[in-house]
Amino acid sequence: MNRRRNIPARIAGFYIDGFRSMTVGKKLWAIIIIKLIFIFLVMKLFFFPDILQRDYSTDDERAGAVREALIDRSRQQP
Repeated sequence: MNRRRNIPARIAGFYIDGFRSMTVGKKLWAIIIIKLIFIFLVMKLFFFPDILQRDYSTDDERAGAVREALIDRSRQQP
């Protein structure tokens, strides 16, 4: 019974010990984190602007625009 309660702690300890003993892996994780930051922050800012925020001033107008776009799209599909 005591062994089951310690499963999350044992799993966490396993990964913590594994990351501590890494040498090359730490650099690879740093590269992965930098890439993710670039993808999600930088790319979003430049390539995915908030068009609804720019074109409509209130939440009701934005909701109406999305609603109309969905209705128009559903009418166009066969």
